[in-house]
Amino acid sequence: MPLIRRIPKRGFKSLNRVEYQVVNVRDLDRVDGDVSPESMRAAGLIGSLRKPVKVLGLGEVEKKLTVHAHKFSATAQAKIEAAGGTVSVIGSSSSDA
Repeated sequence: MPLIRRIPKRGFKSLNRVEYQVVNVRDLDRVDGDVSPESMRAAGLIGSLRKPVKVLGLGEVEKKLTVHAHKFSATAQAKIEAAGGTVSVIGSSSSDA
C-alpha cells in the first residue's frame, strides 16, 4: 500500500499525551482547608481522581492556601504565593537534567 494512504489524514493524536483537569485560581476559594485533588473532587471542581490536575492563573486568590496539584502555571503559582500560600507539586521527579 502506498505511503500516502497509510499516514493519517486529519492530524495525529499522541498515545503518550497527558490530559489534565483544569482548575482556575478563582475557584480554589470554594475549598476549605488544604486544597488537594480529593478536596477539589468533594467541592465539585474536578470530575475524576484518575486524571492529573493543573491549576491555572485566571482570577485572584482571596485567602492563604496550601495547594497540592500535579502541575501549576507560572501565574497561578505566583498568585498563590503572593497571597501567602504554598504550592506543592504531586508526583514531581527532579530529574530535569
